[in-house]
Amino acid sequence: MGISVRERADIIGTYRHVAVTLMETLARWVPTTPELEVKTLFGRHIWDFAQHADALGRRAPDLRAALHFDLPPTDAYRRVLEQLAATRETNRRVVGFYDALIVDLESRYRDYLSRTDPLLDEPTVRILERILHDYTRLKSDRDAVQAERPDLALRDADWLQQLRGVAARVPEMTAFRPAPQTVDAG
Repeated sequence: MGISVRERADIIGTYRHVAVTLMETLARWVPTTPELEVKTLFGRHIWDFAQHADALGRRAPDLRAALHFDLPPTDAYRRVLEQLAATRETNRRVVGFYDALIVDLESRYRDYLSRTDPLLDEPTVRILERILHDYTRLKSDRDAVQAERPDLALRDADWLQQLRGVAARVPEMTAFRPAPQTVDAG
């Protein structure tokens, strides 16, 4: 069975919420990150996540949801986002953001694209394909900063694996709304 319109709206609302959360995380990190190269990297990518959130929010009315419909993720995925946001060390911020969260989202978006009807859901497909393209550029930007600042390399690979593992253990990030109740006219 395909993904219903309501389920698509919930998924898109969750993707939007996550994009806003990541945008806000980067915005909070900019003033507390001492390295100018990383501060600039984060600052540039705030705009990208704002664009992603806007595109996803504008898709919502087509799926019978409010403009910029926003649905918080499951509690388990929210904890992943909170764990990342609480990170203090610059190298962990960079690696956690780009090599754990972005990689996880890429996987989830590709899974959605494999399950949806590309004709009936073409606007969503196009938005997610654009975001995936942007993610490639964001990681390339990160690579350039890491090449300039090898001192920011992550020295604790276990930490990255742990964060990736926490995200991977969350099978569903969308906390779907309950189905509307039908009223029996009889």
